[in-house]
Amino acid sequence: MPFPRLCLRNRPGPRARRGTAPALPALAVALLLAIGVAGGAEAATLYKWTDANGTVVYSDQPPPGNIKAETILGPSPPANPNAVKEMVNKDAELKKLQLDRTEAGQKGQKEAADTRRTQEACVKVRDQIRQLGATQEVLVRINEKGERVVIDPATRQRERENLEKWVAQNCRP
Repeated sequence: MPFPRLCLRNRPGPRARRGTAPALPALAVALLLAIGVAGGAEAATLYKWTDANGTVVYSDQPPPGNIKAETILGPSPPANPNAVKEMVNKDAELKKLQLDRTEAGQKGQKEAADTRRTQEACVKVRDQIRQLGATQEVLVRINEKGERVVIDPATRQRERENLEKWVAQNCRP
């Protein structure tokens, strides 16, 4: 569908109000642009020129002869044949990024929980080392028969050394 040919005067006529003439070309351009957008894919190039009488002309046809014209609206860019594939790839990348972020968050939470458990264990083991080192305290264990057995000094020393090795490997100073 070709654009209608409009001719607008560049200067106000005797009955025109001052200040309305400059708005008319802008209004005509806006109208033609709206028609071009509504026209969709078949929208063509829009030309603007001034004819010999001083009239500004907007048309989808180039001006006749050697009149200098200004191109206002060009044809729409060609469609991208790979647009769907690119959109699917971008969507897959976004989903992978979200999955990576979720996994990183879960890994961080797991590491924080492991660190907290290790710190709690370190506090308990240090307390046990302190108890094993206190010679004035009598430490008792319950054996498999349910009887109370006093821990002798050699067993105390062996357990204390084992616990100190564990602390050195697993706890921060």
